[in-house]
Amino acid sequence: MQYAIEMYYDPATERNLFRLAKRVADEKLSQTFLKWKTRPHLTLACFNDVDEQACMERLKAFAKTHKTMPVEIASVGMFNDTRTIFASPVMNGELYRFQKELHVCLSGFDTTGWEWYCPDRWVPHCTLALTKEDGDDAFYRASELILREFRKISGTLVSVGLVKITFPVREIGIAELEG
Repeated sequence: MQYAIEMYYDPATERNLFRLAKRVADEKLSQTFLKWKTRPHLTLACFNDVDEQACMERLKAFAKTHKTMPVEIASVGMFNDTRTIFASPVMNGELYRFQKELHVCLSGFDTTGWEWYCPDRWVPHCTLALTKEDGDDAFYRASELILREFRKISGTLVSVGLVKITFPVREIGIAELEG
């Protein structure tokens, strides 16, 4: 089974990002992202398999040693090969160190095939639309909608969680960062 470690936003930021994803669905351009029943997040790491209990114990210990951090979500991007549209945080040293230290904390779990979520190769992004199954027109129309409606968002990253990548996504547990 596959797993991901996700980082979550404060409630107001999460609502702002979710509103954009919902607009894509409301316009009937793509419903796929909403069908996954996941919340807006940054994926920090992906693993082929983990011991859920051991992973959550490590994640909770890690969260206790890290503080919430401000985040500026200032741009929109896309992965053309997967037809994914996303919002991007401004990368800074604190976010980079956090992700790198998390990988050290969770070393030993199999990341084979998930290299794009490893340190030095990570593209931090918050998915807003998954249009690959909807065709080119949906991709271009959803991109236009998001580009037109996106505004820079200032928020806070407040917690990390372990999810099982199933359909829909299943949240295993969340660890709050120190305030």
